[in-house]
Amino acid sequence: MLCRQLCKRVWSRRGLATVANLSYDVCVIGGGHAGCEAAAAAARTGARTLLLTQKLDTIGELSCNPSIGGVGKGTLVREVDALDGLMGRVSDKAGVQFHILNRSKGAAVWGPRAQIDRDLYKKHMQSALIDYPRLDVRAGSVFDLVFNHEDVAKSRWGKISGVRLDNGSVIDCTQVVICTGTFLSGEIHIGLQRFPAGRINEAPSLGLSASLNAAGFKLRRLQTGTPARLDGKTINFANLDRQDGDASPSPFSFLNSTVDNAVNQIPCFKTNTTAATHQIVKDNLHNCVHIQETKKGPRYCPSLESKILRFGHRESHNIWLEPEGYNSDVVYPNGISCSLPEDVQEPMMRTIPGLENVRMVRPAYGVEYDHVDARELGPTLETKRIQGLFLAGQINGTTGYEEAAAQGIVAGINAGLSALQRPPFILTRGDGYTGVMIDDLIIKGTEEPYRMFTSRSEYRMTLRSDNADLRLTEKGRLAGIVSDGRWETFQSTRSALYSATETLKSVVFSPQGWAERGYPVPLDGVRRSAFEMLRYRNISSVALSALIPELAKLDPRLLARIDIDGHYDAHLSRQEADLRHFQEDENLLLDPQMDYSAVDGLSSEVRERLLRVRPTTIGAAKRMEGMTPTSMVYLLRHAKRTFKKYEESLIVQPLV
Repeated sequence: MLCRQLCKRVWSRRGLATVANLSYDVCVIGGGHAGCEAAAAAARTGARTLLLTQKLDTIGELSCNPSIGGVGKGTLVREVDALDGLMGRVSDKAGVQFHILNRSKGAAVWGPRAQIDRDLYKKHMQSALIDYPRLDVRAGSVFDLVFNHEDVAKSRWGKISGVRLDNGSVIDCTQVVICTGTFLSGEIHIGLQRFPAGRINEAPSLGLSASLNAAGFKLRRLQTGTPARLDGKTINFANLDRQDGDASPSPFSFLNSTVDNAVNQIPCFKTNTTAATHQIVKDNLHNCVHIQETKKGPRYCPSLESKILRFGHRESHNIWLEPEGYNSDVVYPNGISCSLPEDVQEPMMRTIPGLENVRMVRPAYGVEYDHVDARELGPTLETKRIQGLFLAGQINGTTGYEEAAAQGIVAGINAGLSALQRPPFILTRGDGYTGVMIDDLIIKGTEEPYRMFTSRSEYRMTLRSDNADLRLTEKGRLAGIVSDGRWETFQSTRSALYSATETLKSVVFSPQGWAERGYPVPLDGVRRSAFEMLRYRNISSVALSALIPELAKLDPRLLARIDIDGHYDAHLSRQEADLRHFQEDENLLLDPQMDYSAVDGLSSEVRERLLRVRPTTIGAAKRMEGMTPTSMVYLLRHAKRTFKKYEESLIVQPLV
C-alpha cells in the first residue's frame, strides 16, 4: 500500500501523463540497486536526470536475499556511502539485524552486514528518490536506444541521442546508463518449464538486447537463482541454532551514529540439509533444465543442485533462515536456491530439520539472462563502442546488490560529468574495492557471475570498510557529487582523527616508562609512542585514556578507528610504498584509440588482446592476461613517443 501511495505521489507531482517530447542530460534504465545509485549520482553532478523503470512500485526491490553487505560487499556499501550514495543510509533505516562478519579477525577482512526489511527498504529508497533534486522518476519500458552516427570518432560505432519506449515515444538525452539486472532477455526456469521474465511475474527487457546486438556488442548468457519463500508460521525453530545481531549495531553510513531499529533486532536461525534432501535432488536432476544448461552460474553462491554435484562428499550444507521483515511471516532460506520442479520443492524442504511441516509460499527458480563482455567498457563504465552509453550491474557480469550499487554510482557520476563536459571520475585498484571490481571486469572480463571478496584486493589493509570516507569522500567532493552536509561531517571526522592521532604520537616513553604506567612491553630499549603501543592487541585507545585524558572526550567510534590505524601502522607504511609504485604505472596513460599495428615487436596474440581491452594506462596493460615483459617494453617505448599528442587531445576547453 505504501509503495502504491509513493508511486501516486511521483505521478501526480511530476505530471507524468506522457513521457513523449522530453529531453534530459542522462537517462537511467532500471530501478534496481545499480539504477537507483546511478540516477541519484548523475543528478548530484548537476545533470538533468530521468530514471525509467517498468514498475514504479518495484524501485529498490530486494529481488533475492533480504540482506545487504558481507565480506567485501560491506566495504562496497561503505564506499558508495562515502561518495554520498543511498544504499548505506537506506540500509540503516531498513535493517532488522546488524552484524560484523569476521569480527574475530583483523579489520581488513571485516564484513559489515545487515538483515533488511524488504518493505522498509523499498519505502525509504523510493522516498529518497522522489524528492531528489534534478531527478525525475517515471514508469516506462525502454524498447530501443536511439543513435547518432554523425560526428563520431572512427573507433566508435555511434553515440547516444535518446531512448525509444515500447509505445514509440522518444526521450532525447546524450547519456544513457543501462541497469537492467537479470531483465535483459531474462528467462525463468522451474523444473523443465522455461518462460520469459526478469523476475517472477515481471516481463523481461527484449528490445535492448537486439539494440546492443545491432551495435556489435557480444552478448553472453549467465545464470543465477533464488530459493523458495517459506511460511515462518510453519517452521519449528525450537532446536535450531539462533544468531542474534550485535548488541551495539554499526551503521553503514558515515553520517549515522546509530541505526533506526537498534533495539528491535530480529534473530536468524541455522539449519542444514540432510542425506534425504540430497537424494531427492539427485533423483530430480534430469527434471531441471537450469542445471542442464551450459551457461555459467555463480561459483560463490551456487544452487543446491550445483553444491550436491560439486561437493558429493559433503553430508550436509548449511541453511540460514532469514526473516523478511517486521510485518511479514515469510522466511528466506539462504543456501538452498534451486530450480527443481515446483511439486518436488516442498517435499525436499521437509527433509530439513525444523522444516518438517513447512509450507512454501513461492517456489524457487533459476534465471538466465544476457550480459555484455565488460571488456567492452572503459574505467568510467562507458562503452568503447558507443559514446554516451554506460552499463552497470548484472549486465556487466556481476552478481549482488552491493556490486551493482557500486557500479551504478560510478556510471551515474560519469554519465552526469560527461553530459556537462567535465573530466571523468575514475577509481583505481588503489582507491577502493569499487576500483578493484571495475578493473577486474574491464581488464579480465568474467566467465561466471563476479562477486567481490577481500581477497581480490592487493591492498586490503589500506582499503578497509572503516576508512572508506578518508579514501573517497574528498575525491567525490572534487567531482562535485558530495553534499555540503556530508562534507562538513567528513571534515569534522577527519580533523578529530588527525588531532587524536597526533596526541597519541606525542606521548613517548621507554619500555620501563610504559611498564611503570601499567602498560608492559618488551624491554628492548626502544622508545614507543602511545600510537605505536596500539600495535599490541591488549592495548587500545580506551585503555590509554587513563594516561591521556583528552581521549576520553572523543566518540568511541572514532577511538575504534584510531585503534585500527595503530594496529596496522607498521604494515601500512609498507603497503603505501606498494601503492606509490602502483600509482606510477597508473599515471602512465595510454591512448585508448592507439593503433597497435604501429607498435613494433608485438605478437599477433598480444595485439589481439590489446585491441579487445584497449587499456587506458600502462598499469592496466600489465594486468592483462597474456602480456609478457617484452611486450610491455615495446608498448611503453611506443607510448612514450606518442604520449604528447594524446595528452594534448585530453585538454578540456573551459565552459563559457
